[in-house]
Amino acid sequence: MDESPAETAPVPEVSNGWADRTPEELVAKSIAPVKKQFLCPPPIRACSNEQNGAVSGGKTKPAQTSVVKEKKSKRQLKRERQQAVKSAVGICPEVAKRGDVSRCPYNDKCRFSHDIEAYKAQKPEDIEGDCPFMTAQETCPYGLACRFLGSHKDGVEAGDVSAHRRSSEMNGLSKDVQKLLWKNKVKFPKADAKLKALGLLGHANSKIKILENKKDDQVVSNNCHVTDGNGCTELPNNSDDKMELAAEIREENGVDETFSLESRPSKKPRSVIEEEILSGEVDDGGANATAEVVEPSCTSPEPEATADIVSPESDRSLKLHPREKKLIDFREKLYLAPLTTVGNLPFRRVCKGLGADITCGEMAMCTNLLQGQASEWALLRRHSSEDLFGVQICGAYPDTLARTVELVNQECTVDFIDINMGCPIDIVVNKGAGSALLTKPMRMKGIVQAASGTVDCPITIKVRTAYFEGKNRIDSLIADMGNWGASAVTIHGRSRQQRYSKLADWEYVYQCARKAPDALPVLGNGDIFSYLDWNKHQAECPELSTCMIARGALVKPWIFTEIKEQRHWDISSGERLNILKDYVRLGLEHWGSDTKGVETTRRFLLEWLSYTCRYVPVGLLEVIPQRLSWRPPSYFGRDDLETLMASDSAADWVRISEMLLGKVPDGFTFAPKHKSNSYDRAENG
Repeated sequence: MDESPAETAPVPEVSNGWADRTPEELVAKSIAPVKKQFLCPPPIRACSNEQNGAVSGGKTKPAQTSVVKEKKSKRQLKRERQQAVKSAVGICPEVAKRGDVSRCPYNDKCRFSHDIEAYKAQKPEDIEGDCPFMTAQETCPYGLACRFLGSHKDGVEAGDVSAHRRSSEMNGLSKDVQKLLWKNKVKFPKADAKLKALGLLGHANSKIKILENKKDDQVVSNNCHVTDGNGCTELPNNSDDKMELAAEIREENGVDETFSLESRPSKKPRSVIEEEILSGEVDDGGANATAEVVEPSCTSPEPEATADIVSPESDRSLKLHPREKKLIDFREKLYLAPLTTVGNLPFRRVCKGLGADITCGEMAMCTNLLQGQASEWALLRRHSSEDLFGVQICGAYPDTLARTVELVNQECTVDFIDINMGCPIDIVVNKGAGSALLTKPMRMKGIVQAASGTVDCPITIKVRTAYFEGKNRIDSLIADMGNWGASAVTIHGRSRQQRYSKLADWEYVYQCARKAPDALPVLGNGDIFSYLDWNKHQAECPELSTCMIARGALVKPWIFTEIKEQRHWDISSGERLNILKDYVRLGLEHWGSDTKGVETTRRFLLEWLSYTCRYVPVGLLEVIPQRLSWRPPSYFGRDDLETLMASDSAADWVRISEMLLGKVPDGFTFAPKHKSNSYDRAENG
């Protein structure tokens, strides 16, 4: 058996001098103290930033500084999509499913190609391995288009992809509601009533109300339609006026095109109550209120009462007190933070299998949800294995948040809704959302009051210590957040100005947790990368309900296993590869096993690999555990695969993806979206 290079080669001459430093000196400089026999010289790159180079077929082509890749406009991209649909690449989905042209209900009027032979001629070769749907003992819904067609036992006979997703995934937006959102025809009675009660329903109202007011003004001024001499109604020449007139006639005949969320039965099943808060733990303040601890919502919906229901807004005696709301039992549960881009459904399923208790969807922008954008609603999707699941939304104004909360609560099955008030990204902050709200405490109050008063679902919030470093302000607000209606508060121990640089200020998180009322759970967040970090925070501040794990799960998702088993897992490269295989399988189930699904899975896998390369195996470290702020030096692994996984080269990440998903297409390029990390310079935000 061949020995690894690290075991046979002498200690290399490391040009950066890390081999001459003691472990204590390396830790002081935030360099991971790797054992000297594993150190290697840093690779020589053709360009300073290889990740901006073109990566194809596992090789990196040096980027030419004189050549700038042209960014295509939306019109160009749309034209290319239309051309692809008409070509052999865009084969009709119905034909691809069955391999039979006669299966398409549109026949010659179909806008997709029906040329099966032409599609087979240009289709990339099959990927080695079994179809993820066949391994799950299901019928593959992609048929001829599946990249694992050779593993199909029954040929191209295909199942129904929508039926597969309905059985395992939920929180999809129906086409009917989406079209109404596009037309701005959805009413939000609960949100508007709450906003009006709070005095937050300003002149900037929805388009529906503006149109209604406009119609009322026209009716008052004209009192009737314009008629000609014969008494017939004269239709306006303007097509928009014709549409308004037609809508007005329909209203007179009792036809209402607007859609009220209150008139539609909820798709969301009621949560199951598995525990009750121990008597005496929550002070009811003399109101004799009972709090319920919400766990997974897996039961069927309760039958709705046929009698008329009086809304809490019309009868104040029926209005829920914040302590009467259902609560989430966060205590000592492992909470996977909402993670942009990488925290997708397949990744959450991987973390769930490794021990995560609570999962949360990626941050979704309220305005995009209210506009019915399918890509934004995809961020709210939930798998049936996520037994305690929430969604995170972000917005700048109380009316936007309240209406989004009402819509999500009506259309989705969630256990809680989290409002992001700590996102440091410029595009979010410049719109007045995310961390920008930290400078406007009264608006924070209005948002939480409006959202929590609109729905019975628990509303949690996530904040940072402050906007500017050194000007912390959450400690002055934490005592009131429970009265606003928040069911829990998560505090990231950094300011917006810090972004992800320096260490999280856990002493300040402890201070806020101690100032919070007993009925308000406080969660800490920042730099948790081992079970020792977890234990330390829980021991030093018993007032903390739990800790949220974010980037630590991106770098090593098995951190949940380490915490539950209270050990440092010296995971092998083979075990890490098996985790990646599980992710790929789950990704293909979610995004599809056709060419589009394979490449989507590859993109998200590469985004994840841009984080996992920061992990240094336990057996290679002089000092354990590894800290999230440590920068790994160049080192050899204990085998070739471990060395490959340690590379920070985008070309090596592509090689790993090719091991799992086959060769990349011609002209493939990749550059990670997220360049911020724990050892970047601070932004002056």
